[in-house]
Amino acid sequence: MDTPALVNISGVSNRSETTQSQDDRLFLQPFWDLRLGYESYMESPLFPVFLSVIFYFSLCLPFMLCDIYCKNQRWYKKYKIQPDKEITKEQIYDTLTLTFWNHILFIMPAAVGQWIWTPATPLPHLAPTVFDFCWHQLAGLFIFDFQYYVWHMSHHKIRFLYRHIHAVHHRYNSPFVWVTQYLHPWELVTVGFLTTTNTWFFNSHPLTVWSYMIMSIVVSVEAHIGFDFPFLLHNLDPTGTIGGSPKHDMHHQKPLTNYQPFFNHFDKLFGSFCPAMSAGGKKSKALQDYERRARDCKKNL
Repeated sequence: MDTPALVNISGVSNRSETTQSQDDRLFLQPFWDLRLGYESYMESPLFPVFLSVIFYFSLCLPFMLCDIYCKNQRWYKKYKIQPDKEITKEQIYDTLTLTFWNHILFIMPAAVGQWIWTPATPLPHLAPTVFDFCWHQLAGLFIFDFQYYVWHMSHHKIRFLYRHIHAVHHRYNSPFVWVTQYLHPWELVTVGFLTTTNTWFFNSHPLTVWSYMIMSIVVSVEAHIGFDFPFLLHNLDPTGTIGGSPKHDMHHQKPLTNYQPFFNHFDKLFGSFCPAMSAGGKKSKALQDYERRARDCKKNL
């Protein structure tokens, strides 16, 4: 029996819209059906925690190996943003140690509490539409970008907050991959809370939520790797909206600039944007002009 066509208030049939929605769901349905047989694991409140932690360490590992074993390769110097700064094993050990203890002392207890008090995640039979899948994640990233811009700027402008919290992250002015979560526990908890809750605004599908978490990790890690590879997101963006690794690398060099973690619009709007160095430590004309204006301002003080 055919499903009757829906009619809107203008009398126009909505059958085409319904069919389009079904087609969108069918596009993602094969990915969503991979859950079949694993529902008891994936509906657990612990699943997003394990997914994000395993993905984070798996994504960071190749860049760490590059910093250890490829530093004498020509391509390494070519794509490194600060090629004159060597990443040492002592630095890697230091950042990994803090990351490990943060996960043991803060992430793990929070995960256990979530497992005890949070109900199981309901897993619907149908996948999300492609439209919802995409715009929920993009909106979540823009919301987090604004939230962290405010948090980040305040922790630079207010001396007490910088000295006792955010200064931990700025121990290294030449970022490398493990600096991504080299954070004071308060910053780690704040970032984790904002990332986790942003998709709640849209009542997003579990597949969308998990993909958003992975995408957030990707853009955060990319911002700290210290490389400017041609295939990175900011180099694939023709609009110049995405900041990427060069922009955040410049923030570690000039801490009172480039507060946005992912994009550029608020930094440009409120005057905190600083042009970035590109691969090989090359300074663009825009960056040279910025530094010249900054020196002129200091001379006039």
